[in-house]
Amino acid sequence: MNRSICALLLILFVISCKTPEARRPVSHSSGSYIDASIARNKKLNKAEETAIKELMAQNPEVEYFASDKGFWYYYNTRDTTALPTAQTGDLVTFDYEINALNGASIVSKAELGTQTYQIEQSNQELISGLKDGLKLMKEGETVTFLLPSHKAFGYYGFEDRIGSNLPIQTTVTLNDIKPGNSEN
Repeated sequence: MNRSICALLLILFVISCKTPEARRPVSHSSGSYIDASIARNKKLNKAEETAIKELMAQNPEVEYFASDKGFWYYYNTRDTTALPTAQTGDLVTFDYEINALNGASIVSKAELGTQTYQIEQSNQELISGLKDGLKLMKEGETVTFLLPSHKAFGYYGFEDRIGSNLPIQTTVTLNDIKPGNSEN
């Protein structure tokens, strides 16, 4: 009897030492939706970039600059002195307006009012192109940014005024830069 219990325990021990097997997923996705989305976004981005470049070609008297963040801009009023640009933590005060790519007004400066924003440390709802653009500006400058939709209002648009996936231009005047904390 002792032998049969030992044999039974030995069999149970061997069976319980089996390594666990990975469970297989119930369904497999092919990734075709993601691939289609990537292709659609690349096509959209190319069309917006073409529209912006055509606008720039129509205005050869204006000197345009390409940002490494994926948008273009030009100076309406440029400060060539050695004034610093806004840095992380600085508090900036600015006015801006939003126009369609063709220049038609969408939202005026009066409607938006004077804005205050703490560079890279604020939860304020600003479009990414504007956040990036403010870091390029010096106090007193006015700059017009040409923003593709992914740097502007993207898929969601803006209220009922800007539709989905539309490039815009925004003219920004940086009124004031107040240095933030030096504890970075």
